[in-house]
Amino acid sequence: MADVTPMKTAAEQALSSAYEGARAKLPGKDAVAALRDEAFKRFDAAGLPHRRIEEWKYTDLRALMRDALPLASPPDAAAKARAKDAGRIFASLDTRRLVFADGAFVPELSDLTPEKGITITSMAEALAKGDALVAKHVGKVFETDDAAVALNTALMGDGAVIQIAAELKRPIHLIFATGDTPSASFTRSLIVIEKDAKALIAESHDGGGSQVNSALELVIGDGAQVDYFKAVNARGLHVGSLLLTAGAKAAFNTFAFNADASLVRNQAFIRFAGEGTHGAIRGVNLLRGKEHVDTTLLIEHAAGHCDSREQFKSVLDDSGHNVFQGKIVVKPHAQKTDSKMMTRALLLSDDAEADNKPELEIFADDVVCGHGATAGALDPGLKFYLMSRGIDEAQAEALLIQAFIGETVEEIAHEGFRDALMNAALAWLESRK
Repeated sequence: MADVTPMKTAAEQALSSAYEGARAKLPGKDAVAALRDEAFKRFDAAGLPHRRIEEWKYTDLRALMRDALPLASPPDAAAKARAKDAGRIFASLDTRRLVFADGAFVPELSDLTPEKGITITSMAEALAKGDALVAKHVGKVFETDDAAVALNTALMGDGAVIQIAAELKRPIHLIFATGDTPSASFTRSLIVIEKDAKALIAESHDGGGSQVNSALELVIGDGAQVDYFKAVNARGLHVGSLLLTAGAKAAFNTFAFNADASLVRNQAFIRFAGEGTHGAIRGVNLLRGKEHVDTTLLIEHAAGHCDSREQFKSVLDDSGHNVFQGKIVVKPHAQKTDSKMMTRALLLSDDAEADNKPELEIFADDVVCGHGATAGALDPGLKFYLMSRGIDEAQAEALLIQAFIGETVEEIAHEGFRDALMNAALAWLESRK
């Protein structure tokens, strides 16, 4: 039987043309160019992810992405001015800001003050000069056949390369801003946390109607402690990939926050590669209008005596659509694994939709694993109780929603980030009135 070659969509054809046109201009030669070519071949063979791919069943990118926008041009003065005010969710915190406008690093808006135990380089510069850290890790932290990651590897332009070998004095805040002119950007960042180091990393995505494919490779060394926060507040298409590998006796916490974001796909590929590591993967999504947020996780326990906790809360109003897909895989030799996953969705409208699909694949016999998922409306009894105490209906709803979100936000250890995210959630609730 002859092979059937599917017809390419207009967006897929445009992406092919964009790669061919940009290939010679993209940073990096030799091994980097070969890495790009191989990644693009994988993407070209698979095309944009669609509903027949199980992991993309609820976010059919081939259907949603009718056209591929042109690659972003170097930022002009207006783009830099907008980027200067981006990252407002964490603006009240004392952080080291690293700013990117339309996918390009902006040194004059960034804090590059020298600090012992930390090195910072732009990804474009590191790729161009053949940086050893990049050569060692980029494309290798968590190998996956995901088409969105392959496309990012093929077209990766700029991002941050950070190596941390001490306890950071201040959190690092990566700020990615897109302008009013619709364009496409492919950012790639690499953060390596060395043995016994401590770091707090935040990542913000703000902007208009652009198409963003962003990837972060995060390497956590033995005994290291890392907190990573990501906030998306953008009106375009955002596909973000976290590829994380943690060593032995490490501890890491990740938290994703999405509010007033039109179309988001946050996917995380996380491997517990060393024994005795603790990981917490949490998030809150606030949706209204026709907003769509997809959280897809692959948690791979490849070493024993590790524990992980996954907890996500979503609030949906109007015709909002939330997707949660979480898969925990326990390898045969990962005995004494303790992993629990829970996702809850609060539906404020009859038109809102929540699709939850938690999964377990266990190949070891001495483990404690579980998962759960719920979706429902506000408790009418609790709402009536508050209203019977003189609280009006809107405020009663807001208090119940705040309590629902707060259960997850309160798990954040850092007071500043905890307060910043709760304030952002309260601002969203206030805007519902």
